[in-house]
Amino acid sequence: MYRVFFKRFFDIVLSAVAIVFLSPLLLIITIWVHFGNKGAGAFFTQQRPGKNSKIFKVFKFKTMTDECDASGSLLPDAQRLTRIGRFFRSTSLDELPQLYNVLKGDMSIIGPRPLLIKYLPLYSPEQARRHEVKPGISGWAQCNGRNALSWQQKFELDVWYVDHLSLKTDLKVIILTIQKVIKREGINSATAATMEAFTGNN
Repeated sequence: MYRVFFKRFFDIVLSAVAIVFLSPLLLIITIWVHFGNKGAGAFFTQQRPGKNSKIFKVFKFKTMTDECDASGSLLPDAQRLTRIGRFFRSTSLDELPQLYNVLKGDMSIIGPRPLLIKYLPLYSPEQARRHEVKPGISGWAQCNGRNALSWQQKFELDVWYVDHLSLKTDLKVIILTIQKVIKREGINSATAATMEAFTGNN
């Protein structure tokens, strides 16, 4: 019952209340990011796969500039990540615009994180099961290591969540996520400013 009805009900209520309650903060962050990103804008949008791999547009606060090298290619993430962007990532404030995705029904408060479309053909059949549920603002992998995990570990945790989705699990994820954000644990991978790209299982 929770999976098919109450989860969506709670998503609507929680996202609507959060958007109203946080609207002053969202406005402040929008202005702050606009001026802190060297003219790159306040919002980042990108096509991502959701439940059953259905494509939707995800919203985030922008944490990087659009600076390019002499050939016109974007500079590496570590060079484009702004000081403000680093702070927002460490506190997960950059994810707040996804409350709109939750309200629309593209995402859930809790679920596997929405990744890149180009990863879809790279998943094993077991890993692809992460798309059996809606993606979330936070998930089981995020509260158990976040970007400090390997891709394999993250996908195993995502599939575990799919198999154990319940109100109890979601409440546990919310509590653990809050603890992780406060401690700022697992924000970056062990070898890069942001998570390395997934290149497949070979």
